[in-house]
Amino acid sequence: MTILPIDPDANANPAALLDFLEQCRAMAAEVNRPRLVSITLEVSALDPLAVLESIFEPNERHFYVERPAENFALAGAEAVLEFSARGAQRFADCQRFIDSTLADAIAVGDQTATFAGPHFFTAYSFFDSTEPGEPFESAGVFIPRWQVALANGRTTAVANFIVTPDSDITALTKKVWHAHQKVARAASPGMGKTTLPRGLATRATATPGYRAAVSRALALIEAGEFHKIVLARAIDFTTPDNAPLHPLRILNGLRQRFADCYSFSLANGHGQSFIGASPERLLRVRDRRLLTEALAGSAPRGASASEDASLGATLLHNEKDVREQRHVLDSIRRRLEPLGLKLTHPAQPGLRKLANVQHLHTPVEAPLPDGVRLLDALARLHPTPAVGGTPREAAVARIRELEGFPRGLYAGAIGWIDAHGNGEFFVGLRSALIDGPNARLYAGAGIVAGSSPEKEFEETEIKFRAIRDALLG
Repeated sequence: MTILPIDPDANANPAALLDFLEQCRAMAAEVNRPRLVSITLEVSALDPLAVLESIFEPNERHFYVERPAENFALAGAEAVLEFSARGAQRFADCQRFIDSTLADAIAVGDQTATFAGPHFFTAYSFFDSTEPGEPFESAGVFIPRWQVALANGRTTAVANFIVTPDSDITALTKKVWHAHQKVARAASPGMGKTTLPRGLATRATATPGYRAAVSRALALIEAGEFHKIVLARAIDFTTPDNAPLHPLRILNGLRQRFADCYSFSLANGHGQSFIGASPERLLRVRDRRLLTEALAGSAPRGASASEDASLGATLLHNEKDVREQRHVLDSIRRRLEPLGLKLTHPAQPGLRKLANVQHLHTPVEAPLPDGVRLLDALARLHPTPAVGGTPREAAVARIRELEGFPRGLYAGAIGWIDAHGNGEFFVGLRSALIDGPNARLYAGAGIVAGSSPEKEFEETEIKFRAIRDALLG
């Protein structure tokens, strides 16, 4: 990526922007191919979700993620470049797309600012191939036309666009200026008055046979086919009179209730959105240091402090849950250590306490060796035993048969990568697929020897509650 030592003041001087784009067109002509151009500006304080709400278009791609407990929010929309892949090489294919795009990219502005420069928003479905009719690709990547991020009290705006050797620079300047004005209007006093359609869902149909599927899985575990398998349920909601659901309205409720989770929305550009509040970081790379976590085992939160502490202590000493969580940790070590990572982690799990559930949790860290990149690690980790099972190949091969519905992005890997190789991915849990008046909610539970079909059903009910309460308002 070429970083230019100029900063056109697009806030106040469109002529400077025109001159800059003329320079970019000349650089595109030098190599005789299109170039991605990315302009980063620090702007007045904005709420990225409010910006996305104000210019939301159902038939445009968008990406949103926020984790209030870590003081960041990131939004992007309107793809200028996109790419899809499928199959066992989908991570490598996406890495090649990212590399080739960055090789011809031009960046301007403060590239040291958090979330500066071009970002690749990407999602990988649970399975490496999709079933007919699924709304999201097996692997999808896009670069947004505009991006707004809030981190550590600073708001950064990024505009991305393509310049070709024969681009109409006057028209392109107007387009970039228009995109800038759209974001600027989102910060105006009237922006907060935007009314989103309510469309509260009330009619529901659950996929049948979950307890029977758990019983079948326990028989396969006893027969030695695998040690653990994660089985999910789906509940379909439909609104009265087919009133459309607004994904960002539901998302706003999730981020307010689950500050320690990744509240997210991913739109495919064809009217469907995948939203949720995920408790699980899959992978983060920052300054060549990798962070992941083993998260498994569940217990409800207590109504009082003493009850909550008792439930947490029981979870920490429950042989079945501790064994399930150890399967996840052992798998992380087994899959990442061949890359040369020297992993460190606490000897015993702690508790991750969320608004309505608590889990066993172990953070895992390692410096990233030379030549190893984020997607290399992600390809080895996904899907983890926390959402698939162990041994992974044997368990995952049975999931479609036992569940009876397509997972799509449920339990998939969702996140972003920047131009410096930093990025973060979380698991698509506590989630829902929004499609006009319809919403499909997902929740799962880990099945190991000693699991009870009734207790696993109850665990999914607890997990459904987060997204269902937001959906029902």
